[in-house]
Amino acid sequence: MKNPVPMTLTRRGLGGLAAGLGVALALSACGGSPLATPSTSAPSGSAAGGSLVVGSADFPESQVIAEIYVGALNAAGLTATSKPNIGSREIYFKAVQDGSIDLVPDYSGNLLSYVDTEASEVSAEDVYKALSGKLPDGLAVLEASKAEDKDAMVVTKATAEKYQLKSIEDLAKVCKDFTMAAPATFETRSYGFPGLKKNYNCELKGLQPFNDGGGNLTLQALLEDKVQVADIYTTTPSIVDNDLVVLEDPKNNFKAQQVLPLYSKAKMTDKAKEALNNVSKTLTTDDLINLNRAVSGDQKQSPKDAAAAWLKDKGIVK
Repeated sequence: MKNPVPMTLTRRGLGGLAAGLGVALALSACGGSPLATPSTSAPSGSAAGGSLVVGSADFPESQVIAEIYVGALNAAGLTATSKPNIGSREIYFKAVQDGSIDLVPDYSGNLLSYVDTEASEVSAEDVYKALSGKLPDGLAVLEASKAEDKDAMVVTKATAEKYQLKSIEDLAKVCKDFTMAAPATFETRSYGFPGLKKNYNCELKGLQPFNDGGGNLTLQALLEDKVQVADIYTTTPSIVDNDLVVLEDPKNNFKAQQVLPLYSKAKMTDKAKEALNNVSKTLTTDDLINLNRAVSGDQKQSPKDAAAAWLKDKGIVK
């Protein structure tokens, strides 16, 4: 078996909600903003009044994409800064609504489920169409990218062979004997325990919560058989590196998850939309895997440096 990638790698590590809210409340009590100070400097000489603040969730992939958005906006002659590591969707969605940030990278399917817990759309096209009618007034999404990062039910090759597992339908036969590693929110989210029960009649033995977004703690628990199945996202390099098996999802428990910008209409200009849509037209799933590896693998690049290299490689920044 290959060595695991040593750090968290992937998107939507949306745990830490309570901690994030605690920080927000503490800062609010002191009269300050609940979100961090922008970390990415704007180009000198640019007008501050029209600047855009790009937020990110609390996991590396989101942070890299946010820095890509910042770089693309600045390259287009606009002014953009970043507020990284805001927290879970529950936190950053409200930050877009209240104007603390102007936009944030998100994932189409989970965003739809967040604004409409009863949404039945699962395909990329249907999910995207449904979003426009479900978002609150003042919020919208831009074009969806080719890049997709989905939750996946992942087992070791040994477990797959032992129980003849190829799909979540197969897993349902042994769910009662399996403990799962996933963020704590997986127990209540529509695509988590409720969805597995509804779509596959899969009721797991229990949940071992890890808030590392399918990263190293989750991976080690799976490799050491402390859990038998894990929620690890499909752009995680450790899946390939450790010969893990992604179980097929024939009933689409996990919706399409295309990367796209969620934004507030208040400050978004046509020029900014064009710059961001250009990113979406260029970004691919393979790009996400490579960016995750650059940030969380041996290279240990910062999200900003990884984003800058991607922008230059794609010709967005000269």
